[in-house]
Amino acid sequence: MATYDIRIPHPERARAAGAFAFRSQSAAGMAEELQAALAGSGLFERWRATQDEPDEVDPALGAVDPAARVEGAQEDLDFDLTATTTLPGEILRHRLRLLAGSAWELRNVRG
Repeated sequence: MATYDIRIPHPERARAAGAFAFRSQSAAGMAEELQAALAGSGLFERWRATQDEPDEVDPALGAVDPAARVEGAQEDLDFDLTATTTLPGEILRHRLRLLAGSAWELRNVRG
């Protein structure tokens, strides 16, 4: 299990990242949304349905970790999220790109 330290330096940019973007106004809310995206298949399935050839999307991208946990804290105007999951970094980054576009930074990985 790995722990990922993620910073959202401009939460308003993350919320404007597209159709699947974060909707929450708080760090705790964004943590809940990311946790749901890692623990369940809802976000992945919504994204896959928008693809030109949904059946050709690699099903491995839809992996979930029901035990994933994400905590959020606000640091000045930035949001810091700490995600603990068994999912590979590639899956975490894919979900974050859907939720925040490029408006996030991976600060550290432990474990």
